[in-house]
Amino acid sequence: MSAHELPIGHVEPGGPPLRQQITLEVELVKVSVGEMDNNAYLLTVRDETVVIDAAAEPQRLLETLGGRPVRTVVTTHRHSDHVAALAAVAEATGARLVCGEADLAAIEEATGTTQQPLRDGGVVPLGLGTLDVITLVGHTPGSVALGLRVVEGPDHLFTGDSLFPGGPGRTQSPEDFASLMEDLESKVFRHYDDDTVVHPGHGDDTTLGRERPHLAEWRARGW
Repeated sequence: MSAHELPIGHVEPGGPPLRQQITLEVELVKVSVGEMDNNAYLLTVRDETVVIDAAAEPQRLLETLGGRPVRTVVTTHRHSDHVAALAAVAEATGARLVCGEADLAAIEEATGTTQQPLRDGGVVPLGLGTLDVITLVGHTPGSVALGLRVVEGPDHLFTGDSLFPGGPGRTQSPEDFASLMEDLESKVFRHYDDDTVVHPGHGDDTTLGRERPHLAEWRARGW
């Protein structure tokens, strides 16, 4: 395995969080939670944190937060393994809860929480900056990714279960697969550089540069 192919952003289920200083002001913490090795992400600017996918093990997530104020919890999509800790984290932090508009009703029903909708091209506040909202329809109707633009350094994408090392997330039909591939190519690969770091909902991170050469292969492989 070449250095270009070595895993990045690796965390073990039940293991310690991975802490990364993205910029002088932005800290990223990645932790694996739950039986399905879900990644939960904590993005902190100064004393303000955004949680991406409160998936499981709420007490562990709260301990990792260490009392830092949580402004927003973003849920990337409606599947049960991504929302198991949502209600408990929301109650403990009082955070605003947001998700893709088309998944909102399902998430509210599953968790008993009240969500605010995210739409394509919208933003999630983070400190003095924002996270860009990118809808990626296919894995679920309301799946979203979040883009963090960085002036000095690579950009970062939090893709939920829509993009992994090795390909797009699972879909239920050829139509869903075509929709997801179209969104990935037009909204992600077309607008972000190869050094952009991809933080998926499970497993290791990757970069767009590692994945871009395989787009045609993914299309040929199909759903």
